[in-house]
Amino acid sequence: MKKTDEGRTLDAGALKALAHPLRVRIYDLLSERGPQTASSLAVLIGETSGATSYHLRALASHDLIEEVPDRGTARERWWQRPKGRINLPGPGDVATPAHRAAAQIVNAEFFRRRHEMLMEYLNRSQEGQPEEWRDTGLVVSTYLDLTAPQMEELKSEIQQLLDAAVERYRGQSDPDARRVAFRAELFDLATGPADQEES
Repeated sequence: MKKTDEGRTLDAGALKALAHPLRVRIYDLLSERGPQTASSLAVLIGETSGATSYHLRALASHDLIEEVPDRGTARERWWQRPKGRINLPGPGDVATPAHRAAAQIVNAEFFRRRHEMLMEYLNRSQEGQPEEWRDTGLVVSTYLDLTAPQMEELKSEIQQLLDAAVERYRGQSDPDARRVAFRAELFDLATGPADQEES
């Protein structure tokens, strides 16, 4: 795995190790819920602890996850996702068809899970939520007409906002805090501005 200031880019071995739906789910749960054991992950995803233990070892062998220092016992190991961003290579960034297929599996599973989480949020009743958490979310969809440089500028602004929030709230231990998902999607539709389309 290649590490830079902009995050870690998964190499072919790490990508292949992650290219399994259950491993992507485990990796995601470690990001979402923090350190877990094979047993606690088994309960969360409905698998045996033997299966989750096997997948944890496969992820650890490529430094995708790490054992939590000074926690657990010889029989019950705790695992966490290392801090920092990971970058998944796009289809054009991988050299072989096998690696391209692995990248597609990982991307598809990550985005399937993101969509699932969004739908869980949208379908959740606000009545059961504490008053201070009601209507705190924001789901926005809009269309803009941008040039490529304008899109790069907007992407940079969004990334700066996210980086600042990560720094500001990193390691927060307020008992009233909840884990929050931040999603940003910005991509061109390759059709040109709406007013130039022919009917």
